[in-house]
Amino acid sequence: MYFSGAGDSGPVIMACATIHVGFTVPQLLRGASRILPTHSALVVLRHSAFCYCTVNSTIKSKRKMDHLERTANNFRQEVISQAKVCGISNESETVKRLRLAITNKDFTFKAGQWVDFFIPGLSVVGGFSMCSSPGLLKREGILELAVKHTDHPPAHWVHTECTLDSEVALRVGADLHGYQEGKGNGYKMGTVKLYYSAKNTSQLLFKKSILGLMNAFPGKIRCRFHVTQQSSPICEELRPHVTEGRISEKDLEKHVSKDTLWYICGPPPMIESISKLLSDIGVPRNCVFFEKWW
Repeated sequence: MYFSGAGDSGPVIMACATIHVGFTVPQLLRGASRILPTHSALVVLRHSAFCYCTVNSTIKSKRKMDHLERTANNFRQEVISQAKVCGISNESETVKRLRLAITNKDFTFKAGQWVDFFIPGLSVVGGFSMCSSPGLLKREGILELAVKHTDHPPAHWVHTECTLDSEVALRVGADLHGYQEGKGNGYKMGTVKLYYSAKNTSQLLFKKSILGLMNAFPGKIRCRFHVTQQSSPICEELRPHVTEGRISEKDLEKHVSKDTLWYICGPPPMIESISKLLSDIGVPRNCVFFEKWW
């Protein structure tokens, strides 16, 4: 999970979750399914505090379309870069984290964009959201993806056939709505509150990174983990930050103000549910942002 950088105004709420999609292409490159983390998360920031791209689209479920149809009108970069798998790790029991070395120096992305992921010899193509920062790509030429295991061919390939040194190709896509470039060393960091929900603590991806950010920026970045079906004891490190049960109106209403921005990330039913909840507690629609391309 990647959080982009901040300003000095009012708070924001953000929600996240995972999904996969796919499409086919005739030839040249063959490839991937896009997966976002299958959990729900919600963040509170300040007005200029969080400059990250999402799509503030209509809250309406669409018929199931493949990735090409769904993203046909989205921006795509012209650059298609080859990439080599240089790291594979288990982020959870069902999610693998891929570390990819990018060969094309002109390949760049901004927070909130995704990649078309092409696998040689595989006809189904999709896209994955990055879980690393643009800064890591700039410094080390590395991009990371988190892929949940499903029967969808590209995700299945990642979990069953992908190995170190496997080669794929990537192309960046997604329109950026409300994106602002970072202000460098001169900006003042606002506040962030993340509400992050999953079935249990083993399904909370990137929890170590999030705890690390909370320790690095005390009072500036805070997180509340929500678990809905926890059956095992919660570890001592996580226990102070965990609530059993769904993200509720009571959790969110204390953050309502004219300066609060709300960012939601999750599967469509979760986005619709949280959007309605925010509307019910008086959050203006123009303060709610989400990406609902699937």
